Amino acid sequence: MYNLVIKNGKIVTADRIFEGTICVKDGKIAAIMEAGLPAEAQETIDAQGSFVFPGGIDSHAHLNDPGYCWREDFAHGTAAAGVGGFTTIVDMPLQNEPALTNAEIFDKKEAAVSANAYVDYCFWGGLVDYNLNNLQELDEKGCVAFKSFIGPVSPDYVSLTIGQAKEALEILKKSGARAGFHCEDYSIIKWEEARAQRKETNDWQDFLNSRPVIAELIATQNIIDLARELDAKVHICHVSHPKVAKIIRSAQLEGVDVTAETCGHYLTFTDQDVLKNGSLFKCAPPLREWSAVEEMWEYVNNGTLCCVGSDHSPCELSEKSEEKHGIFGAWGGISGIQNVMQVLFSEGVVKRGYSPTLIARSLSEGPARTFGIYGQKGAIQTGFDADLVILDPQRHWEITPDSLYYKNKISAFVGLKGQGLPVCSIVRGQVIAQDGSLVGQKGFGQLVKKLK
Repeated sequence: MYNLVIKNGKIVTADRIFEGTICVKDGKIAAIMEAGLPAEAQETIDAQGSFVFPGGIDSHAHLNDPGYCWREDFAHGTAAAGVGGFTTIVDMPLQNEPALTNAEIFDKKEAAVSANAYVDYCFWGGLVDYNLNNLQELDEKGCVAFKSFIGPVSPDYVSLTIGQAKEALEILKKSGARAGFHCEDYSIIKWEEARAQRKETNDWQDFLNSRPVIAELIATQNIIDLARELDAKVHICHVSHPKVAKIIRSAQLEGVDVTAETCGHYLTFTDQDVLKNGSLFKCAPPLREWSAVEEMWEYVNNGTLCCVGSDHSPCELSEKSEEKHGIFGAWGGISGIQNVMQVLFSEGVVKRGYSPTLIARSLSEGPARTFGIYGQKGAIQTGFDADLVILDPQRHWEITPDSLYYKNKISAFVGLKGQGLPVCSIVRGQVIAQDGSLVGQKGFGQLVKKLK
């Protein structure tokens, strides 16, 4: 007898949609049967009229735990992820105290967060100028990738020069590890900020001007050139513009091992939202023009941008205050870990007519392959973890503060309306969220390490 059977749903994989029955035993997908065939189980879920997706994997989340838990913590962040359809999150090493830069810190972080996770989680390792000698031990601990900045970063972390990035990639190549980069040229941004601040007053156009697309292009091209020269694995984080996606696509076609992600906000909002609403829509790279948003969807659909993450970057409301901190000092980041799947379905499938398979590719298979956990996560296949999301394509929604499980219930996504909502999230065969409510147990989530 199976532990769980999900019947009558339309199963969505990376390349097809079909009716069938998913059978779960001991946390794994034990069988995928033709629709209508009987299967005895302790629990049966009827997914009639709904899609069944592989559980989402958020490639880019800042849960701020341990260290900055007034912004977010693992309990709130993973609860929100689960309600929104992310059954695994990949947590960033910064906005942690201390940053995750060696094996000892890895162990301390795991001990600090493990009792609070509702969904499964992976760790990005830190990649800074003082931990090059620690990269091997972090890889052995199970970090799925290593995060660096080629551009300005918050005071608790360190940017790399291109020369330092080259040495790091040489080290990581030995173990086949992947380095992820925030690609914006440091010198352009710092110079443009200084130019703007010489004015008597600044407005939000000054902020947008300080982070032009050319800064993202230059930094991305430099990292691609290093990867090509060294035959190294790189990942370009939060691509904001199709011009950047285009040079990534060209490199991929050449055989360079470069993967890339974008985020829900770059597929939904525009620079006009920044000009109209200010700091609530401030992020880096910044939001771009409407034509760029439209073209970005094609690069998600063709797999150039194989991951769509949240870049969940929470803060207290006071940290967003333009009056208190100024335009350049106000917190830059958008909270979105709970809303990516519903927004991607509504904006991509409902409004633009893309196949639901785009969701399975960009939220599940793409991240799983990028971070070396495919085989355990990322697909509806026998032997994989039974991480599943049932999505009602007819369910209309509006994002409200009360619907969010964040510690600080502020987000650029509040007020957005759409169609198609995750109504049931399952982690390793256990229902952890149902109809917008958290029903799982804190501490059920497990650390997932890169598969060897």
